[in-house]
Amino acid sequence: MPGAEKQRQAFQFYGRRKGRPLRKGRQSLFDELLPRITIPLSEAAPLDPAALFVPEPRAVWLEIGFGGGEHLAHQAATHPDVGLLGCEVFESGIASGLSHIAERDLENIRIHPEDARVLLAALKPRSLDRVFLLFPDPWPKRRHAQRRFVNRGNLDRLSELIVPGGELRIASDDPTYVEWVLQHVPVHPAFEWLARGPADWLDRPTDAIETRYEKKAREAGRVPHFFRFRRR
Repeated sequence: MPGAEKQRQAFQFYGRRKGRPLRKGRQSLFDELLPRITIPLSEAAPLDPAALFVPEPRAVWLEIGFGGGEHLAHQAATHPDVGLLGCEVFESGIASGLSHIAERDLENIRIHPEDARVLLAALKPRSLDRVFLLFPDPWPKRRHAQRRFVNRGNLDRLSELIVPGGELRIASDDPTYVEWVLQHVPVHPAFEWLARGPADWLDRPTDAIETRYEKKAREAGRVPHFFRFRRR
């Protein structure tokens, strides 16, 4: 994918891509299933993600950094008429996501095993109905703040991709990142915070599930926060 490689080089990625070697079964999924559901990118016209699915879905949702893939798989299984795009760079996370897809025989998921910004740059405007950013790396040190996904540039791009009335959902258990989200998203002219009251952000959306990262946070005594923003 020459177009994808060119765009990849335009972004500096921070974080791990590989951990321990994959077990045989997961390596097989990586070798056989992943190529079949990887999102193709090129330097041609912007990509219409709905065209990746047959039949065409009623909506397209994107999860940025799907971790182990349990939330991505849950949404795909619960909403079979929705096309799910999942971005993840960590090899073990991708393999875990592939396991969920294979076990549940999910046909409505496509994977971008690379930096999410590469995919965002390639998508057609107003082609996403919902975007999830769940428990991203908070980069808590002040000198690393520029590495946080929530920033004006990424929010501007998401505002171009999400349809009016669509949703951006963000979750974090890190106090620094929670404050960072509040400082950046509600003040962006394209997004309206869907908060019904002060305690609303402590409740996980009813159509979501507890991910391993949320469970780990609660076991460590940290408080997860859940934000829902609507594209104006």
